[in-house]
Amino acid sequence: MLVGLRPIDATDRDRLLAWRNSPEVAAFMYSDHLITREEHDRWFDSLASNTRRRDWIVLLDGEPVGLTSLVDIDQAYGRGTIARYLAKQNARGLGLGGFTEFKVADHAFGVLGLRKLWSEVLATNEAALASHLSSGFQREALFRDHVVKGGQAIDVIGLGLLAHEWRDRRPQVRARLLAKGFSEAALDAPL
Repeated sequence: MLVGLRPIDATDRDRLLAWRNSPEVAAFMYSDHLITREEHDRWFDSLASNTRRRDWIVLLDGEPVGLTSLVDIDQAYGRGTIARYLAKQNARGLGLGGFTEFKVADHAFGVLGLRKLWSEVLATNEAALASHLSSGFQREALFRDHVVKGGQAIDVIGLGLLAHEWRDRRPQVRARLLAKGFSEAALDAPL
């Protein structure tokens, strides 16, 4: 299994719109509406000038299969929000969520010097919640009836990971990913 992350580029515009509007991805996003071409193009065009976010395409055997992002980067407070989705069915269940989280955490706490990562997960997204917890995130908040999906109010769980916790937890997470078949080169290459 050859995995990696690469920065978003112009060739991803249409792919990201299709992924985001797919039922498999939209089910775990805050918004339920079908994203229009105009809405998507405004968002995509804003990426180049947005210094408060970084976005990477998740690659599996050279093929784009998902998106991982570090958003709401706030250097003054030393924090950012991690988010991701795997759009391709063949990418799920392989540990790619943990791999992307490892890479983004290393980048956030190392290169960017942040002190905290934050994530919000729909309470119904058990796979994402388990992945965050296995990477060392801790539950910090419960936002009751926080979003509405398909007309039903759903809770959201807030999770946090501090830089010193990552330093302590990183060797265990790395060993677990190596045991799953991820290579040292993939894990240790800078973003």
